[in-house]
Amino acid sequence: MERSLTNKNSSCNEIEACHNLIKKHIHNTPILTSRLLNEITGANLYFKCENFQRMGAFKMRGATHAIMKLTNTERQKGVVTHSSGNFAQALALAAQSLNVKAYIIMPSTAPNVKKQAVIGYGAQIIECEPNLMARESMAKKIESETGARFIHPSNNYNVILGQGTACLELMDQINDLDAIICPVGGGGLIAGTALAAKYHNSNCTILGAEPYEVDDAYRSLKSGKIESNNSTNTIADGLKTQLGDINFPIIKNGVNKIIRVEEQEIKDAMLLIWERMKIIIEPSSAVAFAAVLKAKNEFKNKKLGIIISGGNVDLKNTHF
Repeated sequence: MERSLTNKNSSCNEIEACHNLIKKHIHNTPILTSRLLNEITGANLYFKCENFQRMGAFKMRGATHAIMKLTNTERQKGVVTHSSGNFAQALALAAQSLNVKAYIIMPSTAPNVKKQAVIGYGAQIIECEPNLMARESMAKKIESETGARFIHPSNNYNVILGQGTACLELMDQINDLDAIICPVGGGGLIAGTALAAKYHNSNCTILGAEPYEVDDAYRSLKSGKIESNNSTNTIADGLKTQLGDINFPIIKNGVNKIIRVEEQEIKDAMLLIWERMKIIIEPSSAVAFAAVLKAKNEFKNKKLGIIISGGNVDLKNTHF
C-alpha cells in the first residue's frame, strides 16, 4: 500500500493517534543541547536522544505501534520479523510488553550479544543463513507454520507512523526548527519524520544523512527509483538496509536531500558526542551529526533538530 504526503490532515491525525496509542509503552526521550557543539557548528542544535528509548533505539516506537494495530486474533498468533539489529530487540520487547509471542529470524552470524538481548526479551530466535533471501524465506516459513503476522522493520506503514512520533515529540517541545536531520537506513525513521514534520511545520526542511559506503537512498532520490548497494562496508551497521515501496514514496515527497559522509567523519562525530555530551550513541546515530559537521556552512545560524537514533554499542568493540 503506497502512502504519500498528499493527504495532509489524514497523515497528521494518524501520527497524533499513533502517539496517543503508544505513549504508555515508550519513553518521551530527552532533548539535549551543547554549547560547545553549537560553537563548533555555528548552529543551534537540539538532539532528540532516542539512545534513551526503551531497548536503546527509536525502533521501539514502530514495533509497538505495529503490534498494537493488529486485531486480537492476529496478536494471539504472534508476530515475526527478520533482523540482526535493533528491530529484532524492539519487536521482542514490544511483544513482551503486550503479551504477544515473537519469532525473530536472525542470521547465524549475528553477534551473540544481540541474540542474548532478544532472548532476554522473551522472543524465540530462528537462525538462518546470512543473506536476505534466506531471511525472507524463513520468515514466510514461520508465517505459514504458526500464523504469525510478519512485521517489516521499516517498510510497514504502522511502523513508519510509530517512528515519526520521535519527530512529533521534538517539534512539540522545540518551536520553529529550520531543519531536522536523521540517519537513513531502511527508510522508516526518515519517512516517519517527514510525515510528522511536514504537517507540524511546513517551513521545516527534512534532511537525511547516509554513509558513502551505503548511499542507496541518496542515489534513489536522484534516480527516482529504489536503488541497492553492491557492498555494505560501513561502521554504521544499522544503515545497511535499503528503502522499500511503502516508505520511498513518502521520502520522495517529503525529504529535501541526503548528505553523504565518509567513514572517518562518522567516527569523529561519534567520539565528539561521547566526549563532549557524555552520552553513548551508536555509529549509525553519529551519521546525522557527521553530516552537520560536514555541511556546517549550510547550517550556520540555523535552528536544527538532530535525531539520535540509538545507543546500542558493543562496548567490548570500541576501537573505532
